[in-house]
Amino acid sequence: MKNRNIISIIVMVFTLLFVHTGCEDTFEPAIENHKDHDDLYNMPAWAVGLLGHAYISNPVGSWSFNDVATDDAVSNDPNNGYRLMATGSWTATNNPMDRWQYLRASWQYLNQFIDIADEVDWADDQLVAQMFRDRFKGDAYGMRALYMYHLLLNHAGWAENGELLGIPIVTEPEDLNSEFNVPRNTFQECIDQLYADVDSAIRLLPEEYGAISSDNLVPEKYKALGVDAGQYTRVFGDNAKNRMNARIARAVRAQAALLAASPAYSDGSNVTWEEAANRMAEALSGLGANPIAEIDPNGHKWYADAQAIQNLPAGENPKEILWRGNKEENLSLEQDHYPPTLYGNGRLNPTQNLVDAFPMDNGLPITDPGSGFDPDNPYANRDPRLALYIIYNGSEAGPNNTEIITAADGDDNNALNKTETSTRTGYYMKKHLNQSVNANPDNEVSSYHYKAFIRYTELFLGYAEAANEAWGPNGTGPNGYSAYDVIKAIRQRAGIGVNSTDDYLESARNDKDMMRELIHNERRLELCFEGFRFWDLRRWKKDITEPAKGMQISGGEYNILPQVEKRDYKDYMYYGPIPNGEVNKFDQLLQNEGW
Repeated sequence: MKNRNIISIIVMVFTLLFVHTGCEDTFEPAIENHKDHDDLYNMPAWAVGLLGHAYISNPVGSWSFNDVATDDAVSNDPNNGYRLMATGSWTATNNPMDRWQYLRASWQYLNQFIDIADEVDWADDQLVAQMFRDRFKGDAYGMRALYMYHLLLNHAGWAENGELLGIPIVTEPEDLNSEFNVPRNTFQECIDQLYADVDSAIRLLPEEYGAISSDNLVPEKYKALGVDAGQYTRVFGDNAKNRMNARIARAVRAQAALLAASPAYSDGSNVTWEEAANRMAEALSGLGANPIAEIDPNGHKWYADAQAIQNLPAGENPKEILWRGNKEENLSLEQDHYPPTLYGNGRLNPTQNLVDAFPMDNGLPITDPGSGFDPDNPYANRDPRLALYIIYNGSEAGPNNTEIITAADGDDNNALNKTETSTRTGYYMKKHLNQSVNANPDNEVSSYHYKAFIRYTELFLGYAEAANEAWGPNGTGPNGYSAYDVIKAIRQRAGIGVNSTDDYLESARNDKDMMRELIHNERRLELCFEGFRFWDLRRWKKDITEPAKGMQISGGEYNILPQVEKRDYKDYMYYGPIPNGEVNKFDQLLQNEGW
């Protein structure tokens, strides 16, 4: 069962099958394209196409840049959905964050697959057939857990009845006779279901995929059945790399545990900070006995080396990456986000709020009187990640290291508010972009990129956050490393505290509240423009209405723009809505408060 065959069948299924928009639409298209369960038993390629749809619908599979709906960024596109949402248009009928119908429709594919998997004739060799059955079912359970996490992220909330609710849990295939008007389960019941699916995935899947050359390397549960290395490799070999595996499933559970332990959800959850820390440690355990020592020294710029990405073998991951998409040669990111003189549309504009969050290179916040920050030379001696992730006035970018002048009195279209593709804040995004790309239509040069689905840095920061809450900055629980250890390693990787003591970190070492704010800020910096800030502010119950600020430079003078764009969120908008159409259609579905 080669990758090319699976991909072909996935495309065919995606073309022929449905997108769930309601009871009757669920079971379109035309009957001649519909395969009954009995048909699929002898058609393994069609059966695995049901599972393939889960990857087409992968909620982390594409760029969203919802940072535009936060205090970290704005867009110069007046029709950007996140821009409109952040400035007052977010409703239960107009929701750019909506995942309800799409992911629940794809969830139905997974239920159908799990229901038939034991009966499908996967291979003539019955040992191989059993392993395919395990692999595909484990994959489906893991992807269903991933879907649950993202459905909770987007749609869980305190409902009109005073309960913290998730989604209706449906684990059996639905048909025309099913009851669709069912209530939402509690948030905790949804977490329990996610945990159960992760347990099933871990039981059935390998830690990672890859060919083996010796029968001695066959896992014991298959060795006892008489499986040899060739049979095992046929199922769990290199062609399955970057599919759901046990390590990824653990990471999904850790993400869900962190969400459930957070202030916005903890009153409706049984998950403690201690449990969340230990779940993160489980997800990090695949790195080795001492995960801190395995932090990738280049993990904060995994996207920057085009040659390394081009040479990356199919399915292989750099040390920073747990899960990723396929590498692709293109220049679409650069066309969208390069400054105008580099032939880009400059779409995402980082805010002064985010720029101010980067400390000095000595680790001190710019607000600290002893930091050395100079408001008349604000980009000097800053955390090196600022220059790595953001283009500011005087930065160099693009294949020819072109100087980018964002000052309001600049001569070209890179200047503040000069044209429709100019920055609105005085900044352009640099992160994710490959500076070797030439976006000039007359001389285009593309490069290789991939979308990181789960980075180990995210998991390290999740561990630090939960461990600090559970045991304080220096506590390790059963895991042998602390929040302090993680933050020290990440800041040193960035270039802070390498040649001198990181006094700010040391001052937070014995102060849980101070360490909490430091961890939150490190998460903001390390994960900027990766779609985390919107959800982090909400699960922390922090201010979501801080206006987006900018920087106006004119005549060499620096003046902060106090409001480039408002953030018009109401108190109930810490939680997203259930689609209004679904609530109107099904009276058992309770809406979240305020919507």
